[in-house]
Amino acid sequence: MSYVPRLRTKYKEEVVPKLMEQFQYSSIMQVPRLVKICINQGVGQATQDKKLVDTAQEQMTMIAGQKAVTTIAKKSVSNFKLREGMPIGTRVTLRADRMFEFLDRFVSVALPRVRDFRGINDKSFDGRGNYSLGITEQIIFPEIDLDKVSKITGMDINFVTTANTDAEALALLKEMGLPFKNQRNN
Repeated sequence: MSYVPRLRTKYKEEVVPKLMEQFQYSSIMQVPRLVKICINQGVGQATQDKKLVDTAQEQMTMIAGQKAVTTIAKKSVSNFKLREGMPIGTRVTLRADRMFEFLDRFVSVALPRVRDFRGINDKSFDGRGNYSLGITEQIIFPEIDLDKVSKITGMDINFVTTANTDAEALALLKEMGLPFKNQRNN
């Protein structure tokens, strides 16, 4: 038997029945699912030091378990000393098993390592069922060796779902294990 990620089986066995009951879907195909996770890291100091983009790409590859791609500037901006074609960041898109593996590591290992963590904000939905959150330090991931980190940078993580509304996406991501803040604490 081949390997199946823990969160994939949890989705099929626990999350789908709960969401079917909660939102009164007539078919299993209507239940929202996680399509992909996009991780993006902008390196602002890349205009002065080209090595920072290479370091960010190596770290992102270690975190995601998949090779990260360098992003290139589309326009020149003189105020930022940025020319068209310069590398300015890295990104990676995770799907299928790698997506579930990353989500599992993110929820169970990385988020508990955030200082003064009280849950993630539930107001960052885009109106179409997608959720975005920002991380201020890449060192919360255990794959990163603290001795080799020269500059602490943040990253954006986007969860793309098939949900039609934000309420459906919130219910899906809560069931998948993302620790949202309690409503009464706001």
